[in-house]
Amino acid sequence: MLKRKKFWLPIMFVLVIGLIAACGPEANNDEENGDASNESETEQLEGQIAIDGSSTVYPIIEAVSEEYNAVQPKVQVSVGVSGTGGGFKAFIAGETDISNASRPIKDEEAQSLADAGIEYTEFQVAYDGLSVVVNKDNDWVDYLTIEELKKMWIEDGTVKTWADIREGWPDEEIKFYSPGTDSGTFDYFNEVILEDEQIVQSATLSEDDNVLVTGVTGDVNAIGYFGYAYYAENKDLLKVVPIDGGNGPVEPTNDTVESGEYSPLSRPLFIYVKNESIKRPEVYDFVKYTLENAGDFAEEVGYVSTPQENYDQALEQLEELK
Repeated sequence: MLKRKKFWLPIMFVLVIGLIAACGPEANNDEENGDASNESETEQLEGQIAIDGSSTVYPIIEAVSEEYNAVQPKVQVSVGVSGTGGGFKAFIAGETDISNASRPIKDEEAQSLADAGIEYTEFQVAYDGLSVVVNKDNDWVDYLTIEELKKMWIEDGTVKTWADIREGWPDEEIKFYSPGTDSGTFDYFNEVILEDEQIVQSATLSEDDNVLVTGVTGDVNAIGYFGYAYYAENKDLLKVVPIDGGNGPVEPTNDTVESGEYSPLSRPLFIYVKNESIKRPEVYDFVKYTLENAGDFAEEVGYVSTPQENYDQALEQLEELK
């Protein structure tokens, strides 16, 4: 019996070694295939993408480009802020691949692109709905007209009181809280309400919306404004002011912002992309990344995302252009 056991031990050892050897290459092949798959998923692109245009759209695209840089560090994305009109001029001149716009393209701009032989596609990335807010204990402001907003916020060398804005309101100095001058929200308000006149010098300006919320919640005579999404997050602390743009007071909600009823403080935001540029892998990939993430970034910087089906349709359109 002992001799029989000793005879089988070497055979068993050989069989085990053989099985290990047989499994070894297959395991290595799996690892290699996995590595190849991962490498394919993270294929690194190279190139340059030139973007210019609206300062209102800028915060969204800046946020997108920063995150995209972590995914594709070899793709250099430059984002300028020359305004919607300036962006279209650069677009027509062939200087950019993408033009940010806070309004639809004008007929004359579209004609100039056609004359230059440039085909393009419009993609909506978000809605903007600025919310004007006052202190919760403010019981006199029920709504404001565009004219009253302008009278209130422009610098005219006087100390503004509520009584200056509407008869019967308190003769108390208004305390102003506004996004900083680097903000697209500030630019939009300045364009639509102040018509590019100087903002009241007594206003507290801050890039941090928390500072603005704290300021308004801490003073019954305060007024401020910022993106709708941020108001929605803090609506328990603030009183939103309906705005009369000419058709009666309208309160900002997701529905009134998306429909444009909350006018003129809501509007769609766009990017325009040259069809020829989309054929370049880095531009296609960047636009795809933008459309996949624009809704989240829009909410983060104070705007309103479009319905998801809009982004899905845009992605299908982009795929066809590719």
